This record gives sequence, structure tokens and C-alpha cells, in this order.
Amino acid sequence: MPDRPRCAWACKNPIERDYHDAEWGVPERDPRALWECLMLEGFQAGLAWITVLRKRDAFRAGFAGFDPRQVARFTEADILRLLADPGIIRSRAKIEATIRGAQIFLEMQASGEDFADYCWSFTDGAVRHGDGRTQALSAELAERVSKDLKRRGFKFVGPTIVQAWLQAVGIVNDHALGCFCRDVTSQGPHLATG
Repeated sequence: MPDRPRCAWACKNPIERDYHDAEWGVPERDPRALWECLMLEGFQAGLAWITVLRKRDAFRAGFAGFDPRQVARFTEADILRLLADPGIIRSRAKIEATIRGAQIFLEMQASGEDFADYCWSFTDGAVRHGDGRTQALSAELAERVSKDLKRRGFKFVGPTIVQAWLQAVGIVNDHALGCFCRDVTSQGPHLATG
């Protein structure tokens, strides 16, 4: 629905518009999906999110559907395979960070800590609503979450990446004032609400 009012960043092209309308800011509670998004945000570091969106299917194919159990077992051969894949962002450091991220995900799980519960613990399980103008709330929260992710061993989780992730997975609602998605509170895609 191209005529609806949206966040300014979502009006540049149909890929970003569709992502904004169906996914961005929808509260995600699935631990695997939360982890996948965090890993993809890490690949975005230094690049535009549209680059990741365009390559997301290739990332999913290359990283076994972002199944942490499979990714955690990736070997040097897998790293070389991914480095040769023109469909993804080919960065050894980011690939290795994703493999380590899968291992940390599984370590948390083995110790009885659900990744979704962990992610949402920073807001006591509730969506935090920004003011629609400054994104100050997500920036402050991103600092705290970033420090904890780094403490656990995650890489490419600086405050800017974490802020983008918090917004993407709906832990923080940072839709702009006037955006048709701002007041949507359902768990489903924004498009399903009208």
C-alpha cells in the first residue's frame, strides 16, 4: 500500500517499504528469529540495511536457515564456502562472529536461558514506545543491551547495531509520528491490520 504514511526511511524503494510494512517493529518472540535478526544486523555494520535485505535469502541458504545448532558446527570449510558466495556479504570476521553467536545461543539454552526471554528481559517483556521523533529511548536501551551482549561474547553488537535490532524486532517501537504502523499493537504483520 504505497499511499500510506510511513517512516521516511521506508519510502525509498519497494523492498524497504514492504519490509517496514510487514516486519519492522513487529514484536518478535521466537528465539531463533531474534538471533537471526541480530546476526543479520551485524552483517549490516558499515553498510545500508537494504544491502542485507537484498541478500537475506542467500544468507538464509548459506547459514542453514540460521539454525543455531547447524551454524554452531560450521568448520573452516564452511567459512571458505561462505567467503566464496557472492550472494552474501563476504566478511570472515562477520561469518566467524555468526558461528560464535550460534555457539553462545546454544550455551545459553543449555544453561536454561531462553534467548527470547533474555532479549525481552531488558524491557520486562513489554514493548517500549519511543516518542516518534528522537529515538532516544532505543539509544539508551541499546547501550545497556550492547554491553551485556559483548560481555557474553557476541561480536558486531555495538550500540548502533543493537539499536537497529531493537527497533527491527519490535522490542522498541520507534515508528515515526504519523506512520501507519506506530499504533499497531498486534503480534502479526502490520499489513494484516488494514
